[in-house]
Amino acid sequence: MHGADLSLVPQLVWGIDAKIVAASIVILAYVILFTEKLNRAVVALLAASVMIFAGILTQSTAIKGIDFNTLALLIGMMMIVGISEKTGIFQYVAIWAAKKVNASPRGILIVLAVVTAVFSAFLDNVTTVLLIVPVTFQITKKLGIPSLPYLLVEIFASNIGGTATLIGDPPNILIGSALNLSFTDFMYELTPIVTLCMIALIAIFDFFWGRRLVSTKARRNKVMSLDEKAAIQDKGLLIKSLSVLGMVIIGFILAEHLHIANGTIAIFGGSLLMLLYTWGDGHEERDNKIEKAFDLVDWTTIFFFAGLFVIVYGLEVTGILSMLGQKFIDITEGSIQKASLLIIWVSAIVSGAIDNIPFVATMIPMIKSMEASMGGREAMMPVWWALSLGACFGGNATLIGASANVIVAGMATRHGAPISFLGFMKWSIPIMLLTVAMATGYLYLEYFVVGM
Repeated sequence: MHGADLSLVPQLVWGIDAKIVAASIVILAYVILFTEKLNRAVVALLAASVMIFAGILTQSTAIKGIDFNTLALLIGMMMIVGISEKTGIFQYVAIWAAKKVNASPRGILIVLAVVTAVFSAFLDNVTTVLLIVPVTFQITKKLGIPSLPYLLVEIFASNIGGTATLIGDPPNILIGSALNLSFTDFMYELTPIVTLCMIALIAIFDFFWGRRLVSTKARRNKVMSLDEKAAIQDKGLLIKSLSVLGMVIIGFILAEHLHIANGTIAIFGGSLLMLLYTWGDGHEERDNKIEKAFDLVDWTTIFFFAGLFVIVYGLEVTGILSMLGQKFIDITEGSIQKASLLIIWVSAIVSGAIDNIPFVATMIPMIKSMEASMGGREAMMPVWWALSLGACFGGNATLIGASANVIVAGMATRHGAPISFLGFMKWSIPIMLLTVAMATGYLYLEYFVVGM
């Protein structure tokens, strides 16, 4: 978010304090988002428009509030992932991994958790589960075993694994863009705790489910007979996709040294892959494939982010977030340690109940407003990492806590294996509490014991 010039904001709107009007617009929008009665992009754009109609923002100041680096990063990665998934590489890896453990139900539980976590770190968790879950049903059906433990561990692994990198989960994209953090910053700080949490997750599921998942040799042979090579639908496109994805990841790692924004790198990668994807095609075929490639971008999410940035900027320019930041400083008595512990648990609990994206978007400018009073950006880094860990891990708490959860639940219902809300919480709440507790201990040891 950009610095706001409060002198340009009217004190009164429609005869009411501008702070009250701005807060009312945001609260109403968030309530509607929580009910899921209307499309979230429509809600965000309408709320953003009302901010302008009310005079809290002008069109030019509203545009200033939009983080175009975040939007470019999302669009670029959506283009790359959308084209790459046409190759069948993700299904190839899942089948290959299942065969590597000789189709052992227990081994498959472990490898699918690892595959999901790794894919979620370098792609995004929604795309990952969309690709992995159908393969999971295919394998569990052939083995004659319940799909539930596999679906549960994939949900948890997608949200935990996505926490490890800048591009794995939208909250990290928002935080990274706002603070100009690099890809390596996230990997260096978060990959260790993500790895530990994944080990704990796999150990728990192996303990409770591993010995109960058994299949006959004949059924296991059905899985072993699957041809992973048949999943590869376009070898040439596979080489192009992996090459571009590799270049983009290297670009992210070198971005801080090249002084190029991650959004620019992602857009370049997406554009390059589209060029390679349509190279040599005739005019009509090329344009048709390009249009379909742009259709792979989740424009609902992009416009949701754009509207969200504007309404949060309305809170910022009216001074509400600075006021809340000061209240937070008072509550924590200016202690970085107390602030970090409070943020990670509040983020986890709130993100379990509502979408973590609007929560993180609101928290970013509030925490930024606290930095000057609490020792600056460097001193506040534990708080920022607490926000990331809490928001991402908290998404595991309920079926509506993260987009990946909702997607898997919907696919499970369509396959005749519905996941109940309360049934999910029997597993999700303990997993969420454990991983957030581990993350809390990790931050405490790294910044307040070892870092002292």
